[in-house]
Amino acid sequence: MQVNRWVVLKFGGTSVSRRSRWDTIGRIAAKRMAEDDARVLVVVSALSGVTNELQAIAAGPVEAGDGIDTRIAALVERHRAFCTELDLDADTVLGERIAALQRLASDPRAQSRSLDWQAEVLGQGELLSSTLGAAYLRAQGLDFGWCDAREWLDAVSLPNASEWAQRLSVNCRHDGDGPTRERFAQHQTRMLITQGFIARHRDGGTAILGRGGSDTSAAYFGALLKARRVEIWTDVPGMFSANPREVPDARLLARLDYAEAQEIATTGAKVLHPRSIAPCRDGNVPMAILDTERPDLPGTRIDASAVTVPGVKAISRRNGIVLVSMESIGMWQQVGFLADVFERFKRHGLSVDLIGSSETNVTVSLDPSENLVTSNVLEALSADLSEVCRVKVIAPCAAITLVGRGMRSLLHKLSDVWATFGEERVHLISQSSNDLNLTFVIDEADADGLLPQLHAELIRGGAMPVQDASVFGPSWREVVHGRTPRATPWWSTRREALLQTANAGTPRYVYDLATVRARARALAGTPSVDRCFYAMKANPHPSILRALVEEGFGLECVSLAEIEHVFATLPELPPARVLFTPSFAPRREYEAAFERGVTVTLDNIEALQRWPELFRGRTLWLRLDLGHGEGHHEKVRTGGVAAKFGLPLARFDAFLSEARRLGVRISGLHAHLGSGIDVPGHWREVYANLAGLADSVGTVEMIDIGGGLPIPYTPDAQDFDLETWRAGLAEIKAAYPRYGLVIEPGRYLVAESGALLLTVTQVIEKDGVRRVGADAGMNALARPAMYDAYHGIHNLSRLDDAALATFDVVGPICESGDVLGRDRRLPDATAEGDVLLIADAGAYGMAMANTYNLRALPAEDVIE
Repeated sequence: MQVNRWVVLKFGGTSVSRRSRWDTIGRIAAKRMAEDDARVLVVVSALSGVTNELQAIAAGPVEAGDGIDTRIAALVERHRAFCTELDLDADTVLGERIAALQRLASDPRAQSRSLDWQAEVLGQGELLSSTLGAAYLRAQGLDFGWCDAREWLDAVSLPNASEWAQRLSVNCRHDGDGPTRERFAQHQTRMLITQGFIARHRDGGTAILGRGGSDTSAAYFGALLKARRVEIWTDVPGMFSANPREVPDARLLARLDYAEAQEIATTGAKVLHPRSIAPCRDGNVPMAILDTERPDLPGTRIDASAVTVPGVKAISRRNGIVLVSMESIGMWQQVGFLADVFERFKRHGLSVDLIGSSETNVTVSLDPSENLVTSNVLEALSADLSEVCRVKVIAPCAAITLVGRGMRSLLHKLSDVWATFGEERVHLISQSSNDLNLTFVIDEADADGLLPQLHAELIRGGAMPVQDASVFGPSWREVVHGRTPRATPWWSTRREALLQTANAGTPRYVYDLATVRARARALAGTPSVDRCFYAMKANPHPSILRALVEEGFGLECVSLAEIEHVFATLPELPPARVLFTPSFAPRREYEAAFERGVTVTLDNIEALQRWPELFRGRTLWLRLDLGHGEGHHEKVRTGGVAAKFGLPLARFDAFLSEARRLGVRISGLHAHLGSGIDVPGHWREVYANLAGLADSVGTVEMIDIGGGLPIPYTPDAQDFDLETWRAGLAEIKAAYPRYGLVIEPGRYLVAESGALLLTVTQVIEKDGVRRVGADAGMNALARPAMYDAYHGIHNLSRLDDAALATFDVVGPICESGDVLGRDRRLPDATAEGDVLLIADAGAYGMAMANTYNLRALPAEDVIE
């Protein structure tokens, strides 16, 4: 039986600090030995917190009575107590290790805190944990041996490395050869345990690998032994597309190549130290990151055979970034200027991370994780640099980095990301020369809360291809809480009826009123909401208007034609249940709205100034721009300087003054900042902002927080968290109970109720791309062309076919943008005459349909 191939398993401090975790280590090691027919090397860290305590001892003060004995005594007691928990005799198992630790307190080198003594101290944690771990696993009947990592990992000196780096942050030789592997194989047991973090110095003493040392130790062993793989076992199930504790919707990265993993680890992911990847890459040893608590999850696999998939794989944030901006007219075409500048950074032991340059300016970043960046160092650096240029230090900053293959080819899919950063003060933009990352450096305070928004924008814009199961796994939310099953769409149970309907001709919209009513009741049943208006621009079908009015909704209109349509459909509707919220409408539309008696909203001061007699003595609602927009696409963000909607806050006082002069009474404040907003707390903040302003007006009765609630268009999206939304509104309403709370949703009420039926016209292949043509495209559904919107596309005629292929679905319009969906999985047998169903098309579908190319508008049907 061949057992000369090793599997290396690394377990960190939290994984070795409890008895149950050691039981898990034993089970995993035994399972790997059996499944892979391999020998297993377990690399362990010190018990949780022990290295920090040893660091305090090693770098502490040298005066008498500095507490070394007390600190060591506490560490000894902790390990003795853990031996008791493991049913081990501490003196028998750890006697020699404890004695070695205690001797270090009286070692003559302790007075000077020499680097070699510090290394000996720092290495004791792993020696203790590995010794007691080996004893416990043997006591459980497992075939475990112990070995000293210092017999195998030899520190090497790098050019220009300081004495400190050559002792306390070393690199090791990892180019394994046959004799090394044969010598290691002489260990008698099938499973071995050894230490992370430590190596042998060239003088025979101990050297320390530094930060992330245990990960790197495992990688070194993997490369030396040409292991089958190296597994890093930790408390999360792998690398994610963002920090999952900050972005709950971050996706597990199931498969990466070494370069991508290196970039993600370097730019902020803490689950794997960047130094650990190079040894495995050099030895072509696959890596895996796995979860000790959830060992059945697939984790993240890193190897050279990972399929290259273009797209952003991760977004990360690093705080504490220091920027040094150097400016001088004299640097232009000056030979050696940069050499002079960087020599000064070298002089102060500072490593440069990012670089941006122009003809008269060079700006660089210093990453505090790789530098000892103190005010004294920066002052000295600035003094040196001032000899050759003007210097400005900008701190604290945050670096937000997008990592993925082919970043240059993705720029057109980053429009929303660019727009978001356009709202912040960006100090530096840097793109890596290997086309693997794009970094934005902004003020640290501005980065708070930005990552979830950017992550969502990357997915919506198609830059992060989360549909690719070869790369992306479940979200962090799904890993922790499980995936909440989505409700079965109404159309899937009405297939035969829909096919019959399609026989009457396509394109054709079909609306399910039961879905509309269900969504309406979910919102109208919110206790803190006082009035609900339906934003009828989403879908003005008369049956939908009647259904929503029956459910207690009013109707929000944006044009005189919509107002007239409302009263033609519902002539008995009281005008007070109609809200008019126009944008740049002509004067006559305001006049007609006032004559109708509906509630009128105004969003600029110029109308008051130019048409004073129209507004004199009127009661109005005022729409405000709170200074920023949100939503699923830049074209649906209705706040901020780029948006045409709303009175800017800077002109609020002037508007109030002009309104008082004309006797205008402001009874409502309104703000709608965008559509498809997936952050439940957004509306709470809008209410809080408007309530604070309402107090200064004195006549406000209602606060309208707009609409924009999202629906889950994509297959992996989850339903909007209504409970969290309701809780946020209840909390803020309790703080400002004197104002009525108004909402005006559109999409949320009707999008899922609508399906667009099309007929396949042709199926063709061109240069490897297969396309399904339909009898309507962007003329019937403009959202994909206008907003890069995703809609589910299904072959209703062959809904149960299992043999699928990838197609682009296009329409007959003479425009390159006439694409309803790219890379969609449809039955391979899709053919002319099949009926396609475009899902979730009830909002902004027929409402935006047109007769471009003189093609007829779709028909419409309603299912009661």
